Amino acid sequence: MSGSPARRRKPRFDVVAIGEINADLILSGDVEPAFGQAEKLVHDANLCIGSSAAIFACGAARLGLNTAIVGKVGRDVFGEFMTDSLAARGIDTSAVVIDQEIRTGLTVILSKGQDRAILTYPGTISTLRYSEIDFSVVHRARHLHLSSFFLLDSLRPDIPRLCREAREAGLTVSMDTNYDPAEKWDDGLQEALRHVDIFLPNAAEAEAIAGQELAENAMEILAEKIPFVAVKLGEQGAMAKQGAAPMIVLDSRKVDVVDTVGAGDSFDAGLLFGFLRGWELREALELALCCGSLSTRKSGGTDAQPDLDEAMRFIRANGGQERKA
Repeated sequence: MSGSPARRRKPRFDVVAIGEINADLILSGDVEPAFGQAEKLVHDANLCIGSSAAIFACGAARLGLNTAIVGKVGRDVFGEFMTDSLAARGIDTSAVVIDQEIRTGLTVILSKGQDRAILTYPGTISTLRYSEIDFSVVHRARHLHLSSFFLLDSLRPDIPRLCREAREAGLTVSMDTNYDPAEKWDDGLQEALRHVDIFLPNAAEAEAIAGQELAENAMEILAEKIPFVAVKLGEQGAMAKQGAAPMIVLDSRKVDVVDTVGAGDSFDAGLLFGFLRGWELREALELALCCGSLSTRKSGGTDAQPDLDEAMRFIRANGGQERKA
């Protein structure tokens, strides 16, 4: 269906996530490979929902947002696993493209607590095209969230157009670029960011994109171009700035960490929940940090994601202190 701007109908979805869809195979324990045909035993292996777009969608749905996802999978066991798992969490998968020729992407994560190595077979991840996006789903959403800008090779040239048309159709737009494997940090990104309302990088990504060595300086530069910027600082919490208001920096929330996979995507879900509900910036950032922290309590990115009641109880019991930027 054509992506030309159209008069908005009453939204059916709070948010539509667009990006990669792939499974994660998480191996934990003594996971450093030993070549030379040596066999090592690991502590655990877990096949679970992977990819930033899918983990974000799960986090948003868990909080109570009516969520749809757009992406591509192959007609294979991993593709079926992903679409079934997303649908089981109440996410609309009607706009997921099933490719007959290309296998679903797969990420193998070698997890060592708060550190990890990642091996990804791109498969369908890089092949989603603008012409394959079902805009009848996009135009029924209030908000569009795009993840993994640098992995969407076939879509990337049209992402500025996609973001612009979404805004013209009445949606707000957010983006989490994730890491750039080529470490070029552009390839149309600056043009796309002109049509983004909320930008959600981590500190390293913000510094690379803004050309700065400190996250605080990167934030200031990005906030001159984008209305709402939140930068994830890992164990140090997060900072956010909206419009002309002062920057807010909050400390992280302490939990017993099992696996940090997808914590940033859960953070994004929490922040956008607050944004879409019209919360004050500090309240939205509190929820984002809570969702990111709680998601690390189990292996994989989705099994420990909180619902809104659990998140609010955690915030009341463990609310962090605001600190000066």
